[in-house]
Amino acid sequence: MLATITHNKETFKVNLSKPIDLSIPLTSKKNPLAWYIDPPKFETVTDGEWVGSVRKGGDVNFTTITFNPHSHGTHTETAGHITEKVHSINKNLKTFFFIAEVVTVIPEPLDNEDDDFILSDKQFKNLLKDKSPEALVIRTLPNAREKKTMNWSNTNWPFVDERAMVRFRESGIKHLLIDLPSVDKEKDGGELKGHHAFWDVNGEIRLDATITEMIYVPHKIPDGTYLLNLQIASFENDATPSKPILYKIETE
Repeated sequence: MLATITHNKETFKVNLSKPIDLSIPLTSKKNPLAWYIDPPKFETVTDGEWVGSVRKGGDVNFTTITFNPHSHGTHTETAGHITEKVHSINKNLKTFFFIAEVVTVIPEPLDNEDDDFILSDKQFKNLLKDKSPEALVIRTLPNAREKKTMNWSNTNWPFVDERAMVRFRESGIKHLLIDLPSVDKEKDGGELKGHHAFWDVNGEIRLDATITEMIYVPHKIPDGTYLLNLQIASFENDATPSKPILYKIETE
């Protein structure tokens, strides 16, 4: 299925039958974890002798799933994640297709007592040059498949330089996607400098801007420009499980 799209006076084609799924599914088996909580629970409902499992003799499969969107897989969040008022992702994300730039970054070591690694502002300046995409997809190296099942708790993952988050905001990037559990340092005393900078919480708050975390960008996907379809579940919450999909752009 080919679609012809005109955007900012440029026309290009995408093949909608060739999606590139960046989401990590929520499963009852191996699941990524973060923030020190237990894995998600998939529990078969029972009521007396009735069981919600066809395999066990029930007439339907009927499962209760208990999970946290921030901890158990790919999720998209709004500024309500860090504000007193819990702004709903479902109410504030109103469009779902964007021009996206995929970049690959090698975290740089910081000379500090925590042995931190950072995605620096200088790196993004060099990678983006004069580009101002609507969405930015960040793949970090190493890009092991273990990211799909990793327990990130107490790993001190790399984080994005606050200055880079300001750069993203000022250049007009509305949607930031990354393959880490957070754009911020795992333990930063609750400062969340990157989140605050991107959403401009203390200025003109950007409720229509989103951060998507715990994605996975396959090795075979080269850096470059794509069409992004940012799919979310209709949760009235600061965050929701999500399914970001890329499509290769074919210019005419």
